[in-house]
Amino acid sequence: MKELIDDSRPIFVQIAERIENDILSGNLPEESQAPSTNQFAAHYQINPATAAKGINLLVEEGILYKKRGIGMFVVEGAREKLAEKRRGQFYEQYVETMLREAEKLAISREDVVRMIEQGGGKS
Repeated sequence: MKELIDDSRPIFVQIAERIENDILSGNLPEESQAPSTNQFAAHYQINPATAAKGINLLVEEGILYKKRGIGMFVVEGAREKLAEKRRGQFYEQYVETMLREAEKLAISREDVVRMIEQGGGKS
């Protein structure tokens, strides 16, 4: 759990992404309890309010829910919801960007597909 704290992005976003990654990988199954804000705060030596802000992002997105007096839990269906969200981000960040660059270089979509199928090797 130690690979956090990238100074280029807000810590609370990294906390949320860490939980998302654990859900997507199956390390944090649906209906299981998520780490508490105090656990994140102690482990990463950050303010508990910062950790809470990251967890609350996931509550707002419907990924986590609170069991009063017990803690935060992963919503049933969270893994698929996150996978769908990440697929959309992947398309926007990588596919659209790649296609725009290919267009600038006069590389056809067919050639892009061929390059991907060949593992990105040079022709």
